[in-house]
Amino acid sequence: MSSYAYDRLPLNALRVFEAVATRLSFGEAAEALHVTPAAVSQQIKSLEEYLQTPLFRRNGRTVQLTPEGVQLLPGIRHGLEELEAALQRLRQERQTGAINVSMIASFLQRWLLPRLADFRGKHPEIELRLHTSSEAVDFARSDFHAALRFGLGQYGELRTEKFLSDWLVAVATPRLIEQHGPLPEKGDLSQYPLLHGDELTWADWSTGDTRSMSALRGAFIDDSVGLATAVTEGLGYGLLRWTLAACEVQAGRLVLASHHVVPHRFSYYFVCPQDYATFPKVAALREWLLQQGREVPAPPAAPPLKSAAAMRKL
Repeated sequence: MSSYAYDRLPLNALRVFEAVATRLSFGEAAEALHVTPAAVSQQIKSLEEYLQTPLFRRNGRTVQLTPEGVQLLPGIRHGLEELEAALQRLRQERQTGAINVSMIASFLQRWLLPRLADFRGKHPEIELRLHTSSEAVDFARSDFHAALRFGLGQYGELRTEKFLSDWLVAVATPRLIEQHGPLPEKGDLSQYPLLHGDELTWADWSTGDTRSMSALRGAFIDDSVGLATAVTEGLGYGLLRWTLAACEVQAGRLVLASHHVVPHRFSYYFVCPQDYATFPKVAALREWLLQQGREVPAPPAAPPLKSAAAMRKL
């Protein structure tokens, strides 16, 4: 049916017809619909004019359906029930059900997944559907409810809330630190087995003379999770986002290789259309992320690091 035909349908009159046909009383229908009997009569009159047939026989206060009214009633009831069911499903989906969220893969793997049991325990009625991508979400042309983005927080008219800061830290395995010692913040790094990524170069990290660092050797890994894995395997020192390294440091598989910590210029943001922000299930995820972000400590001050020579004497 065309939109023009929908525009012509007397939808309110159909609702009034069902109320009168159920009660066989204009007065009781008016009371149930919280309108006047005159308004009910006007709606029935408009429907009869639309159909070009009488739907009720009126004899004083007695009301009876005509054969045409009897024929129409089951279809109207079925249609109104379907409409109510569709509206109820929509109301329910605002509260519970699936929520589609986009984010970068590294954040999902290293930060979010270890915390999802807590979210599930608090909100078992919400089903998370998590998708990984670094591309901006077109909410108007997709079924995403929200996105977790790593950036500067400039996302146009979308609802945007920062929930987590990040830092870049130099890390290595305890064994590598024992072999080569901690990294000097201002000294020569060429003697250390370094791994390279694409978020921050060692020249950017160092506060000393960086003119000799343009040709630092070492494997380059453009995937941040791959770089974190390589560092954990003891293949070299790496610069990692604290959100990716924190679990490994807390578990003792990695240690901070320097006191020098660099605040990342990007932060994590919860992003969604303004309308979606009113959905209870979207609000629940947002509030949970804000709480989790508040509980994440900044990188701890590294304990005094001994040189490799001093470690070998222990």
